[in-house]
Parts: sequence; structure tokens; C-alpha cells
Amino acid sequence: MIEKVVILDWSGTLSPDAVRFADDDNLTEALEQSGLAALGITDPETFWSRIVNPTWEEGSTTPVGYAEVIVRRIKEVFSPAVPDERIRASAARFVANYLGHSPADHRWNRILKKLSEDSSVITVVATDHYAEATGAIIRSLKEIGIPAAPLQNAPGASPSLVIANSADMGAHKDDHIYWETILHSPGLEAVRRVLIVDDFGFNEVTGDSYGERRKVEERKRATLALLEGVFGVPASCVPFMWERTSDPERSDKALGDLITGASVEIEGFLFE
Repeated sequence: MIEKVVILDWSGTLSPDAVRFADDDNLTEALEQSGLAALGITDPETFWSRIVNPTWEEGSTTPVGYAEVIVRRIKEVFSPAVPDERIRASAARFVANYLGHSPADHRWNRILKKLSEDSSVITVVATDHYAEATGAIIRSLKEIGIPAAPLQNAPGASPSLVIANSADMGAHKDDHIYWETILHSPGLEAVRRVLIVDDFGFNEVTGDSYGERRKVEERKRATLALLEGVFGVPASCVPFMWERTSDPERSDKALGDLITGASVEIEGFLFE
């Protein structure tokens, strides 16, 4: 019987590389390599302000997909005198590069395996993301030996690790509809505790509207209130705030320590 829900954020938490990809130097290189720079998206500022932020609502709550919103915006904003096939190929290369460089960190492997084998808990990878991310997340988890399925396809009779992508759910994580959809999944009638591990946007790069630091604490409080309101049970939180520095080794050690600490807290939650 499922008694507990563990909610794990993807970008910036299970997948720290997803935010590393968006660092200015990495993003600039990806725009050039994909061919998007030659089509008008020449720098990160243009990418965020002219492509991502205006399309985030549609791209992350519908099945239209990341590549398609990029194609549409390039045609609308930059109107390059090139064949559509070239635009689509460049967008596809960029998205494939991004998703391919956004794996689950292997240091989560031990606790993810423990969660996937515990019949008293359902683990939900909860993410505000584009439609292509669902399959990419499932493949990434499979590579470290963790089976997963989209929430809509997961069997309700047995515990599993499920992916709740906003693009599939039709709502973001700050919307009660998102969590109510999870709550109404078969097998969750006896849930008595909820735990969320999330960076609440803290680890997102500056320039991404979702990652404004002043909103992080507000988002954390609102999320916990939302979870308790929807599930009707106590909800606790493990904030996953990664303080990166200019020293890669120091940053990676800090990340490893964060993952270890969060894993210990999750394990303790399982035994409560």
C-alpha cells in the first residue's frame, strides 16, 4: 500500500547539468553549433528574452514541444530568408543537445534505487518542462538502472517512479490542477505524508524568468501550502540550493554533499 509520496524536481536537482547547460558560455556554444546563431539567436540574452520567456507558458503546458516553439519564434521574430527545413534542423539539434546534456546525476542512483524498490512510496519526478523532456528523463533514468514511466501510463496498482511533466499535465507545478492530477492517480488513497526535494528555481541561471532569486522563498512556501492543501496531509521539504563558485572542483564537491545530505533526509523520511 502506498503511504508516502516523494516528489523530486528534475532541472537543477536530479539533473544539475540541465542548469549548467544554460550557463552563458555553454549556451552560446550550443546556439552556434546548432545553427541557431546564424538564424538570429546570437547570444543568451536574445535566447531568453526573444525565444524562451515569451513562449514558456505554451511550450511547458502543451504538447507542442521545445523545438516547435523555437521554430515559430525564429520565423516570427527574425524572418530569416532560409528554408523551413533548415530552421527545423537547427532547432532539433539544439534541443537534442540540451536534453542529451541534462542527465540525472549518478550520485542520486543509490537513493533512487531504494525509492523504486519501496512498496510504501510512490516517487514523482515533478518538472515544469517541454514535451520532449518526458522521454529524455525516462531514458536518462534507465541508463542508471531506474525504471520510470509517464504518470499517465504508470500502473496504479503497484509503486513506481513516475514522470509528471507540466507539458503532459497541462499545468505547472504552481497550479493546484497539477497536483490534483497526481493525487487522483490510482493507488494514492492512503497517502499520509508528502516530501518534496526541489531547488524552487534557485539553481536556475540569471536571465531565465523562472530563476529570479527573490521569488525562491515565496515559491517554496507556496508549494508546501499547495501540497498540504491538495493532499490533505503534512508536507515537508528538502531545499536543494546549490551555491556554485568559479572553482569547478569546489562546486562539484558542494553538489555531491548536497546530494548526500538530501539522500539521507529522504531515507529518514521512508522510515518515519
